[in-house]
Amino acid sequence: MRVIIIEDEKPAARRLQRMLAKLGIETQIMLHSVAEAVDWFNNNQHPDLIFLDIQLSDGLSFEIFEHIKTDSAIIFTTAYDEYALKAFKLNSIDYLLKPIDEEELEAAITKFNNTQKQSSNFDVSELRSLLTQSTNSKNYKTRFTAQIGQHLKLVEIADVACFFSENKATYIHCNSGRNYPIDIPLEQLEEDLDPDKFYRINRKCILNINAIKDIVSYTNSRLEVKLENFNEFQLIVSRERVRDFKTWLNN
Repeated sequence: MRVIIIEDEKPAARRLQRMLAKLGIETQIMLHSVAEAVDWFNNNQHPDLIFLDIQLSDGLSFEIFEHIKTDSAIIFTTAYDEYALKAFKLNSIDYLLKPIDEEELEAAITKFNNTQKQSSNFDVSELRSLLTQSTNSKNYKTRFTAQIGQHLKLVEIADVACFFSENKATYIHCNSGRNYPIDIPLEQLEEDLDPDKFYRINRKCILNINAIKDIVSYTNSRLEVKLENFNEFQLIVSRERVRDFKTWLNN
């Protein structure tokens, strides 16, 4: 059996690899991003089975299948809640909730072995829609607290143009042009922010749709976003996220 793991959290990927090894299954390769996976699929024989995380470092794993076609069976590994998992049930795709349980993993492998391979020709838009419905029911943050010397500064979400990271620190950039440090990494902010209003364009920045001043074409099929009063660095939408970014703009 040819098996690969696509998971952006390397410790989680290694743990799953060890669990599969206990079941006598050798992992062919571990991939960690949409871009890396697309490149690998374009240059290698496709596996029998894919263990696929939903949220990768450069976007949703569904984006992989917007670039490639495969008949590999898929078992999703996810931390999404029960409501969102209706998406996988509707598309006849197996899934494992994180942290992955050894018995559930073995049961999933047995199910794969006892049934015909399930194609990955699922409805990407349907999966994305159901997941969005799930996240829309969440309560998102409406304000943030920044430490300024001996004082605490309250920043309302409506005043935030973007969040960015630099030198291992995270900052709020306000519409006024001021930057304030906060103790929340971008990865956590993605969970705390309304996805209809905020989008992570690359590893360094999450921006507010209401703060966008202009969007222009950039090299290598990328986009540059311009915000009012933001001069820290260029805001470039990574190539792998351009399509999803355009979809987000049109929601």
